[in-house]
Order: sequence, then C-alpha cells, then structure tokens
Amino acid sequence: QVELVESGGGLVQDGGSLTLSCVASGFTFSEYSMKWYRQAPGKEREFVAGIGSRESGHSIFYADSVKGRFTISRDNAKNTVYLHMNSMKPEGTAIYCCSRNEFYGQGTQVTVSS
Repeated sequence: QVELVESGGGLVQDGGSLTLSCVASGFTFSEYSMKWYRQAPGKEREFVAGIGSRESGHSIFYADSVKGRFTISRDNAKNTVYLHMNSMKPEGTAIYCCSRNEFYGQGTQVTVSS
C-alpha cells in the first residue's frame, strides 16, 4: 500500500530555513509526480510545490506564495521528495504533507516564530 512519511519539521525563526523530507513506499516512486501541501490552523489545505515524474522530466511548479524561497527536489534512488524552505515567514506556520495523487502523508508541523 502507498505510504508517505514526512519528517524535518520544527520551530524556525522568521527568515530562517528548514528542509522537509518525505519517504515514499508501496509504489514505483519515479513514475509519479509528487506534491507538497500545507494546512495552517483554521485554513484549508493549500498547494505548495510539485515535481513531475521521471517521464515528465521532473517538471517543477510552485505556488506563487513560495516562488523564489522554496525548492522542491527528489531522489528517486531513495524514494524521497524534499522541500527546501528559505526566508520563511510566520504565515508559513502549518502542517506540511506530501502527496501522490489522492494519497497524503500524516504531515510534519512547521512553526515560524516572528
């Protein structure tokens, strides 16, 4: 079965950096695009970044709110997708989760202090 396990969350100061990881299992990782989402308290889940499959050439796309600050990457040999977050802002406080199609991980909490 599909399993997605995120890690790397924590507390970071305004303007700081953090890298999240998501280890996938239960499917051929390289054949699927992967995405990161986040959900802040009291808000709906929102798309953050996505990276395409090997067939797509690993095309990358970002939400406007994180362009230029966040970088998504993947290591198919490790079945892992990463989210490198720089210049973080307090409004970035949320639970971050990775997804493959309709499957989502449990998420990892990121808190940005002002």
